Amino acid sequence: MAETRVSRAERQRQTRERLIEVAREMFLAVGYAGTSLDKVAVEAGFSKGAVYSNFAGKEELCMAALDVIHAEKIRLVQQVFTEETSLEARLKSFVEWSRSGLGEPQWTALEVEFAAVARHNPWVASELVKRHREVRRLIGQLISATIEEADLETTIPVEHVATALLALGAGLGGLRALDPKVDPDVFGVVLAGLVRPRRGTDGAQ
Repeated sequence: MAETRVSRAERQRQTRERLIEVAREMFLAVGYAGTSLDKVAVEAGFSKGAVYSNFAGKEELCMAALDVIHAEKIRLVQQVFTEETSLEARLKSFVEWSRSGLGEPQWTALEVEFAAVARHNPWVASELVKRHREVRRLIGQLISATIEEADLETTIPVEHVATALLALGAGLGGLRALDPKVDPDVFGVVLAGLVRPRRGTDGAQ
């Protein structure tokens, strides 16, 4: 009996992952409005009932798809900032990542379209707020660890730096989605301007 339960749980996990994978491709290709649960079910090889047994509706499915995208982006950023290199090298790697990681037209368009749903859906709004706060927390952790290792400090509180960088990233993403020539080097410039050598404990500034 235990083996049957595990088998069912595994099948459900595989079904859920397949639905998210297909939904992600569709949401990116044709947008939130252009994607239907019927189309996702057919493309994934399941019934519409399988979709509803895993997700309450299209909003929850889109949130799950965006979670996968965000997890990938965060993993890459964490990878850049935990490299065994100098701070300057990490900033350079981060800017290089931002050239392809920010402003992807399909991803940016989906983020904007789904954010608009939050105006009329309190659940979407609250879930997006939770995720934005978590991203800011993770950015703050990365900044704190990086500047500590480099014996630097931020010119404003770390949480404010994290908020500023998240806002800058969102804004740059939107701009680059429309105009790929927008230079992402501003990321490194802004971050470099928000840190300074740590003030000595002997009173030196």
